[in-house]
Amino acid sequence: MGIAIIFAGINSDKLEFEEDIKGAIETLRSGGTILYPTDTIWGIGCDATDPEAVRKLYELKKRTESKSLIVLVADFKDILKYVSHPDPAIFDFLDKLQNPTTVIYEGAVGLASNLVAEDGSVGMRVVRDQFCRHLIKRFRKPIVSSSANLSGAPSPGNFKEISQEVKMGVDYVVSYRQEERAQHLASTVVKLNRDGTVTTIRK
Repeated sequence: MGIAIIFAGINSDKLEFEEDIKGAIETLRSGGTILYPTDTIWGIGCDATDPEAVRKLYELKKRTESKSLIVLVADFKDILKYVSHPDPAIFDFLDKLQNPTTVIYEGAVGLASNLVAEDGSVGMRVVRDQFCRHLIKRFRKPIVSSSANLSGAPSPGNFKEISQEVKMGVDYVVSYRQEERAQHLASTVVKLNRDGTVTTIRK
């Protein structure tokens, strides 16, 4: 009986966001934007390799393309695919992290040019959140994550705080975790320097 209950719990957890995964992937593949919960705050996302999808995201947020965006990946190996010659020391650093941390890497490759900073750097985060990992792994591409607010407005701590303009402006809104009322915070942001040291940009 106990084993049956455990398996039932696993299945129900998976089904809890299965339809959202399917809907989000369909939207991402068609070049659309999604509103989704991340390992930190809710984000507006799109295919990080599609310049037109990225342009739509900037337009929705009323943000200039001169401001780079954060990219989410599911595994450490993805860093090797989208960053040119990352310092091997970064993997030990990432493995020891306890909290969600976005790392700014030099030498972005294979990503939409309009999400990369003018100096060629990109902010990238390896997510451990179950929903995000499922979404990214099944989409098989990195996903943009920009806070779910218009440029200059406060970042929402939960779904309830997201403006109607943002909710109505995206192509798909994920239902999973909409009922949560806990306040979430943006990730820590650090920069990986050429000498292997790390500089904290945002705590």
